[in-house]
Amino acid sequence: MTIPNAGIPNAPLPEIWARFQETSPLLSPANRAKRTILVVGTGLAGSAAAATLAEQGYRVKVFCLQDSPRRAHSIAAQGGINAAKNYKHDGDSIFRLFHDTIKGGDFRAREANVYRLAQLSNAIIDHCVAQGIPFTREYGGYLANRSFGGAQVSRTFYAQGQTGQQLLLGAYGALLRQAAGGRLSLHPRTEMLDLVVVDNRVRGLVVRHLLSGQVEAHAGDAVVLATGGYANLYCLSTNARSGNVTALWRAYRRGAWFANPCFVQIHPTCLPAQGGQQSKLTLMSESLRNDGRVWVPKAAGDRRRAAAIPEDERDYFLEERYPAFGNLVPRDVASRQIKERCDLGLGIDGGRAVYLDLADAIRAQGLPAIRRKYGNLLDMYQRLTGDDPAHEPMRIYPAAHYSMGGLWVDYSLMSNLSGLFVLGEANFSDHGANRLGASALMQGLADGYFILPNTLGPYLAKAGPNPIDARHDSFRSSREEVEARLGRLLKIKGSRTAADLHRELGLLLWDHCGIVRSEAGLRAALAKLPRLREEFWGNLMVPGAGADLNQSLELAGRVADFLECGELVVQDALHRRESCGCHLREESRTEDHEPRRRDEEYAYVAAWEYRGQGQAPGLHREPLAFTLVAPGQRSYR
Repeated sequence: MTIPNAGIPNAPLPEIWARFQETSPLLSPANRAKRTILVVGTGLAGSAAAATLAEQGYRVKVFCLQDSPRRAHSIAAQGGINAAKNYKHDGDSIFRLFHDTIKGGDFRAREANVYRLAQLSNAIIDHCVAQGIPFTREYGGYLANRSFGGAQVSRTFYAQGQTGQQLLLGAYGALLRQAAGGRLSLHPRTEMLDLVVVDNRVRGLVVRHLLSGQVEAHAGDAVVLATGGYANLYCLSTNARSGNVTALWRAYRRGAWFANPCFVQIHPTCLPAQGGQQSKLTLMSESLRNDGRVWVPKAAGDRRRAAAIPEDERDYFLEERYPAFGNLVPRDVASRQIKERCDLGLGIDGGRAVYLDLADAIRAQGLPAIRRKYGNLLDMYQRLTGDDPAHEPMRIYPAAHYSMGGLWVDYSLMSNLSGLFVLGEANFSDHGANRLGASALMQGLADGYFILPNTLGPYLAKAGPNPIDARHDSFRSSREEVEARLGRLLKIKGSRTAADLHRELGLLLWDHCGIVRSEAGLRAALAKLPRLREEFWGNLMVPGAGADLNQSLELAGRVADFLECGELVVQDALHRRESCGCHLREESRTEDHEPRRRDEEYAYVAAWEYRGQGQAPGLHREPLAFTLVAPGQRSYR
């Protein structure tokens, strides 16, 4: 197979981004006004990109599932956003942020992209402060910082537990300003269902209006996908229920490579699942591990209330096993250790939860201080569970959270399909195998505010003007394919709902392709997935019609894509015979049962190419080279 060309300038790592900007061709303001850019998704990456491109003079069309762009799932991010400001004077720097991110990604991220992310981190904070984002501040007026997992410095900026919401409101305000100015048009309640490729160049997309059911095509000079991740593949995840893989999957079927699909992060601090009909899981911010201590009873089957269990009968297992980082180990490490304790019968609430206890911090700092830091998180937990975490420890358990895999992109954030740019969680580029906390918001805003506005122009300058409209035969053909697929879903008339089949898929993947994986389990999943897909297409029930609001039809289309994507995820996990980041392969462990990477065999990006229905996907390998940080066994002890 071919080796993907990432288009990284030949320069020392700290100089690559500047070299790229200095040597790229430019597109004049007059020519920008003649170009139409289609942006799908209005989370941090999509809203930031759309607002900035419109500010630069492009004509921008923005599409989102929600009734308002500000309801994108970025609003749910709680803990914070990283930057190398070093306000605490604790030794932080751009290099340390780069180092921690590469290490936290288990040396499976592209070095040049990660260094650029660290370089841009400080500008992100400055930009957001200028927007009026209400970051929490210290008494003297400085922006406050706190620690997050995987770092020994305080570099996480936050707005109590509402960081994502506040950052998204800033991007949303910028978006509306451009809409009011006439340079940007909003298309809410629309779902992208296909990508249009003309002469090997992406020129548009096909969408369905969710209220009317109308299918229509839109043409442009480039398409930007910023549609988030695919963790809802597992059915129960921390993602909003509307989160899906459809936009990415339809791009994949049109030729875009899907990179590292098995890299899906498991977050350790989620509320445990309650019952078989639950629709999603609720995240408790990782920031709580700054002050909360994770523990279980030392004796299996101990049913006493937490307060009745004395200190010498508690197992603070993260502090014991990882003394250097303690409760602030990265998410993958904490998730594995929590699962291990629960599998040994030491978990609470039937074995599927551990305690996250703020009692010591409340005694040391006082409840008012803890409420100033985490007040809305404590209130949210109490509303959901009925327990007050100021007096009873929280109960937590790992859940699927963030997708590190995504469409392959080069250094310009363009996929292998010319004219298709992919931002934020939708691409694979910056996080390797384990996204550290507080870096998702950083990547989304870096991609949207700073990177794409510097890389889109050079592409358009090289591509030149080539007007096209939605009457082209390729648009008509794509629209007909979308309508035929919707009609097929409605005609099945079976007895099982898409939600029921989605739950079965999620349980299958969680059991065999979750925190811990094995060759036998992955092969078992690969054997079952085609049968589940046959059950879907033979026994699906979708009530209602297509020419109307039909949420059952929406879900059915998304589950159909999840079923295909799930098979690719398992294939990718099976081929990568190493433990890496969030993914422990039972066949690849050290003598003390820590994960073992196999750099000599797997230090590459696995980019999968669609070869047709029923055909095995093709694998392209992009080798990963490390010049500033030598790969080593990741240790937090």
